Amino acid sequence: MVTDEHIAESLRTSNEEYRELEESHHRLDAELQQLLKHHVLTPQEEVLKKQIQKEKLGKKDRMAAFVRGYRATTEQAGTLG
Repeated sequence: MVTDEHIAESLRTSNEEYRELEESHHRLDAELQQLLKHHVLTPQEEVLKKQIQKEKLGKKDRMAAFVRGYRATTEQAGTLG
């Protein structure tokens, strides 16, 4: 059985949209980590933190949808072949 990591690696090389989502997700994670270095966040920083977390989760969900779609396509092709 092909793991999600193997699928992700394949998508990184074959799917530009997936690659861009992943890069954006990593950038957001770095921004969030930088923000969380502050011991106390201002109200504006709290709002920014929530926005980053929400956007990051949305990208993660889209990446997971790509993995599910890839798995479904390959499994379907395997049953046909």
